[in-house]
Amino acid sequence: MTTTNVLFEIGLEEMPARFLNDAKSQLESKTIEWLKDLRLPYKQVVTYVTPRRLAVLIEDLAEKQPDMEEEAKGPAKKIALNDEGVWSKAAIGFSKGQGKSVDDIYFKEIKGIEYAFVNKYIEGQLTTKLLPSFKEIVLSLNFPKNMRWSNLNVRFVRPIRWIVALNNDEVIPFEITGVKASNVTYGHRFLGDTMTLSEPLQYRNNLKEQFVIVDSQEREELILKGIQQLEKENKWNIVVDEELLTEVKHLVEYPTVFSGKFSDEFLSIPEEVLITSMKEHQRYFPVRSLEGKLLANFIAVRNGNDQFIDTVAKGNEKVLKARLSDARFFYEEDQKQTIEENIKKLEKMVFQEKLGTIAEKVNRVVAITKEICVLLNVDEVTKNKVIRAAEISKFDLVTNMVNEFTELQGVMGQKYATLFGEDEEVAQAINEHYMPRNANGELPASIIGSIVSIADKLDTIIGCFSVGIIPSGSQDPYALRRQALGILQILNEQKWNIQVESLLDSVLELFKDYQIHTTDPSEVREQLEEFFKARAAYIIKDNQVEQDVIDAVLTKGIGNFSFSIQKAVLLTNKRQEESFKDVQEALVRVLNLAAKGEDTGISEQLFENHQEERLFNTYNQLVDRYDESLANYNAIEALQSLSELAQPIHDFFDHTMVMAEDERLKNNRLSLLNKIASSIIMFADLTKVQWKQQM
Repeated sequence: MTTTNVLFEIGLEEMPARFLNDAKSQLESKTIEWLKDLRLPYKQVVTYVTPRRLAVLIEDLAEKQPDMEEEAKGPAKKIALNDEGVWSKAAIGFSKGQGKSVDDIYFKEIKGIEYAFVNKYIEGQLTTKLLPSFKEIVLSLNFPKNMRWSNLNVRFVRPIRWIVALNNDEVIPFEITGVKASNVTYGHRFLGDTMTLSEPLQYRNNLKEQFVIVDSQEREELILKGIQQLEKENKWNIVVDEELLTEVKHLVEYPTVFSGKFSDEFLSIPEEVLITSMKEHQRYFPVRSLEGKLLANFIAVRNGNDQFIDTVAKGNEKVLKARLSDARFFYEEDQKQTIEENIKKLEKMVFQEKLGTIAEKVNRVVAITKEICVLLNVDEVTKNKVIRAAEISKFDLVTNMVNEFTELQGVMGQKYATLFGEDEEVAQAINEHYMPRNANGELPASIIGSIVSIADKLDTIIGCFSVGIIPSGSQDPYALRRQALGILQILNEQKWNIQVESLLDSVLELFKDYQIHTTDPSEVREQLEEFFKARAAYIIKDNQVEQDVIDAVLTKGIGNFSFSIQKAVLLTNKRQEESFKDVQEALVRVLNLAAKGEDTGISEQLFENHQEERLFNTYNQLVDRYDESLANYNAIEALQSLSELAQPIHDFFDHTMVMAEDERLKNNRLSLLNKIASSIIMFADLTKVQWKQQM
């Protein structure tokens, strides 16, 4: 089989760095699927991305689709042939449509019915005829934000400036938005030149000659190598932030690593400010000493070679100096204000149109904080610190520093609160109440920070739901999903004896005292419970728990979340044990039959056999111990108690007709089963679990 090598390159205006990882993944998967649909064998697909280009190289692509024979199914025999054995119009039309005649028809039986079939030969098409359809792959790429330019109807991430499409040395003819495919590409914007490509396999090397490294992994390795070299030469310690590294490698086509410095006097500013200014605003890597002390140096990556690199470093130093000068000014000015003055300014800062100002939000957070303190029964000293932390939790939002560096909300609150003489634990809680800041972020370390964090998040979630702001699809402007996850993660981490539903009810009750319009409180409550259940399921699933077990433990609600996780993990492990099979079958039999009646009271005088009496007594002997295990959130002991019912349950069913003709006997037996079922269901609805014994 003869093969060819194919190259496609889409040249664009600079794309946002954050788009490139996903673009590369899409380009690869869509190209592979495209080749599969075309039935074109190949050796491998390699994708490349830079800020200015999306490229895919297809190596050893077959020059022609494989020929194939296909069996085409037609009408049933009774339709294809009449009683006289004459071919019907349906049969004639079927064979003609397949490029055959009725002489080619044969019959095969499928599920007891004979159908007409023909074999048809399909000659594979030449690859050259199929390759222009790659245009559709380009247009199918999805980006977080597209744009329309000029008077064109096509929306794309950035304007397309050139297209390379090569089948060996031949141009593949197609165009997008008036840009025709050719064999001409462009090197680095400043260092490179126009280049005519003649061989797809040389694409990577050809571009490197024009100061473009198309392989993003190679760019990353060059950046790391440069950082490590500077580390070694200067005896520095540079902790490479992976997100920053990924962004930087997608900002450049030809990386050159260099270092710069700033005045030691700026080290008097909190290091969080310095690091944020360097990383978030300038994309610099901070530098520390071998002992871990932040130094007045930075590492940056130039999009180009090392020519005049000293001049480039000085330019970057000048820009950073201006930023740090602003930061120092903001830091000094903020200290001229008091916490109380800043809190007053929150009255003019809108949180959400229907939910009022930030000051009103803080008042609600304080009220919720007090309620949580009651639920946790915290001591008076802790309670006072928690309330103070809630009262001043948002004061830093009106500071110059947070206005300039929004990423530092909470961080600067802690810094300023300490400077203003607040208790250290209170100051720490101001920072912690924003935690976790992302899906897998750091959780508050202190009880005070944890309480205020939950209170703040509950206010946002319940407030938004109350005024009809509910996440849907990808729309979640207030990050309510992340905040709900944060609440559950904190509850699990702290192992607090708090029922999630009780929390929701307490806050909803508090909201009645505020002028917030809610159309249907009961509907809001139902929506909130489902919303939190979905988040709880997401977290439990991370513990290698399958959906059926999750549904089982959440039947009665989330309750104590850490206990729900404990039960789910235990059931996941137990259902793999053959020895537990009898237990689960017994408990499920009770749950299934109990659903046919209700607990109308149990009379021992109506017991007709020893097995009824034994089940009743066994349950009474263990129920207090079982309830105590649940109260102490000990899943292992609770399930062990339930397991003791297994044999009495089996014996009961073997010797007792539950659905007796005598209504008194039937109701008495159903009452006994209902009593037991009500206890089982407090652990989990085991009827939802698909038991999987693995031998």
